[in-house]
Amino acid sequence: MSGPQAPTAVAGNTPRRRRVIVRGVVQGVGFRPYLYGLATELALAGHVTNTPEGVVAEVEGSASAVARFCDLIAAQAPPLARVESVHHQEMPPVGGTAFTILTSRTGGPARTLVSPDSATCADCLVELAAPADRRYRHPFVNCTHCGPRFTIVTGVPYDRANTTMAGFAMCTDCAREYEDPADRRFHAQPVACPACGPRLRLVLAQEGRIGKGEGADPVAEDFVTEDPVTEDPVTEDPVTGARALLKRGAILAVKGLGGYHLACDASNQDAVVLLRRRKARGDKPFAVMARTADDVRHLVRLSPAERSLLEGRARPVVLMRRRPHPPYAPGDLRPAEAVAPGSPDLGVMLPYTPVHHLLLGLPGDPDGPELLVMTSGNLSGEPIVTDDNEALERLAHLADAWLTHDRPIHVPCDDSVVRVCDGEPLVIRRSRGYTPLPLSLPLPVRPTLAVGGDLKNAFCLGTGRQAWLSAHIGDMDDVGTQRTFERAVSQLESITGVRPEALVADRHPGYRSAGWADRNAARRPVVRVQHHHAHIAAAMAEHGLDGTRPVIGVAFDGTGHGDDGAVWGGEFLVADYDRFTRFGHLTYVPLPGGDAAVRRPYRMALSHLRAAGIDWSDDLACTTACLPDELHVLERQLERGLNCVPTSSMGRLFDAVSSLAGVCHRAGYEAQAAVELEGAALHAPADDTGAYAFALHASQESRGDGVVRADPAPVLAAIVGDLRGGVEPALVAARFHRGVTGLVHRMCVRARERHGLDTVALTGGVFANTLLSSACATALREDGFTVLRHHLVPPNDGGLALGQLMVAARATPSPTPTD
Repeated sequence: MSGPQAPTAVAGNTPRRRRVIVRGVVQGVGFRPYLYGLATELALAGHVTNTPEGVVAEVEGSASAVARFCDLIAAQAPPLARVESVHHQEMPPVGGTAFTILTSRTGGPARTLVSPDSATCADCLVELAAPADRRYRHPFVNCTHCGPRFTIVTGVPYDRANTTMAGFAMCTDCAREYEDPADRRFHAQPVACPACGPRLRLVLAQEGRIGKGEGADPVAEDFVTEDPVTEDPVTEDPVTGARALLKRGAILAVKGLGGYHLACDASNQDAVVLLRRRKARGDKPFAVMARTADDVRHLVRLSPAERSLLEGRARPVVLMRRRPHPPYAPGDLRPAEAVAPGSPDLGVMLPYTPVHHLLLGLPGDPDGPELLVMTSGNLSGEPIVTDDNEALERLAHLADAWLTHDRPIHVPCDDSVVRVCDGEPLVIRRSRGYTPLPLSLPLPVRPTLAVGGDLKNAFCLGTGRQAWLSAHIGDMDDVGTQRTFERAVSQLESITGVRPEALVADRHPGYRSAGWADRNAARRPVVRVQHHHAHIAAAMAEHGLDGTRPVIGVAFDGTGHGDDGAVWGGEFLVADYDRFTRFGHLTYVPLPGGDAAVRRPYRMALSHLRAAGIDWSDDLACTTACLPDELHVLERQLERGLNCVPTSSMGRLFDAVSSLAGVCHRAGYEAQAAVELEGAALHAPADDTGAYAFALHASQESRGDGVVRADPAPVLAAIVGDLRGGVEPALVAARFHRGVTGLVHRMCVRARERHGLDTVALTGGVFANTLLSSACATALREDGFTVLRHHLVPPNDGGLALGQLMVAARATPSPTPTD
């Protein structure tokens, strides 16, 4: 791209000079040395520097060379760079023959972008494993093409002084590389080596702790450690000691880029069970880390798209379908049963830091675990730990040892989670490797902060036509998470330069995120946006829709505050950014006991059966799962409507069917019942095409403008009939998925007939279910609909803030369009 004032090249040797401003992810990614090399190659004079608004260069030489320089800026940019704009301005020539790199300038509004953290590049991995290289086995090897970025940035411009590497003075060798424009580490801000960089440290718990789970104070040891069993001193580097501990079944707290992981040998059943118990994980699946994608090919159905995600620079956790009966061969990796019990998917990531590669072992290393559980260093529900002292305290009852280092983490950043649906990425959690890359907006917005929801919180800053979605924050019930949220808002504002003039929050009166917005408004307007309207707006924004034409929004999730005070979640809305109309929804049923019904899906099954007029007979799995005393109390509760908010949630209907089919009666983690129901459906015979059918009822049918209610009573009656006829749970699960697919199609056809619309947005956490998402998209497209699904932001509440931002843009004055 170039500014409108960019002149065309002219013939002749008359010197020309241009000032060039390059905006985007152009700092800390080798952009200045790239421009230095380009200018030198073209025999141009001038200079280049970093500024808060981007990379600024002045080039002088022949008109053709100057034009060529500007043409190549974006075309041949370094691998981690992302050029958003290139603007030129003619200047009078000043002479000179050299091109130089100037010291970065500070001051002025921040306009540049910070790169996400990036996996260790191939060149650095060669150095890591080369005994003759001075960075052999250096746990912090990096260059301008890889390594930490976002998590170490304390300010802009992106220079070493504005990172957590500021306290590490470079040795002579590193300083020479850092100052050499021809070197791969020219102005690589985290550059270091064993002589001058951060240092690893192995900290052991007290004797006898390993594998037993008792609480104990940590004992700090550096390069000489003491074996906790034999008490013999062992001289070794921290990674060697850590690998030995992992091999013996220990649980390690490992300091990573954006926080601590808890790691153990994924092939050791006892170690995985112990980690699960200590972390209070329930049955929630763990992610595993393997050396290469080929190491897990026998465990999962690995597609080219999934391989690309696994091996890319972002290195997210990739959820892939497990092979039901892996074809094990000698030497194949075998994860313990406790890694992902009941899950149809296995979450896999590849190493993305030098420490990970060292933990998994380099060629010639002693045997050690080849498959590691890598899970966030925290108790379930708490924020990830980043501070070293806090790690020793908060993880003391979780870890047997700490593999830590002295480079501070400035920004917490969990691993991202992605899956592939119909060959396209579906982001489940957008965090490390993706944040803080901006999203392009279809409409300009004034400087605004959208605070998101309370589950899977992520907030969003926006201005002009750009938005920055934060890293995953977590669930706002925890006080520590709320503090993390506040620090993350301050940090993202500082590096983006966005100073919000308005705030946006969910309409739920009890959301802690909304309460924070109210308390911190400081006379700025706070716009409230309905939950499912925001979901649909997020899908529209991601696909570049300007809102001039409404879409049919299908928003399926577990919970969202409805305008009538009910809990919504099975919604069919006709929406644009300005407004929405509720076209249809699942019929209301009582939500008995609120969160208790979420944790115990059998309660939702019994509530749905009662609403459908079906007796709670003892031959139904959900009835026998409920203890007699609780069953009696639940019956009275439903009769009297005590603590029974009405809900239209599709997520709760999935829970109900999961329990009714005998798949899952108690949920130890969010959406467990639905996840296991999806997994069951995958095992249904391929030749079965049966589908359960919802009943559709519309008020004011004669006028044709009534809200359509989708009644699951016939579905439940058919399921009960099938179960009593001996139909397997897998078939019930598959027929239910096809029934929901049919419902989505029928409702969208009705909306098209009534409103003349043919674009459908599928959104909400239920559409993280790829079996359902794929089936719905296929059915709709075959009938001529355009289908919008999420690829860049999560369909769940992790993407909610983007939609809030876009709706608020229409409720508050917008700025004049800018760059």
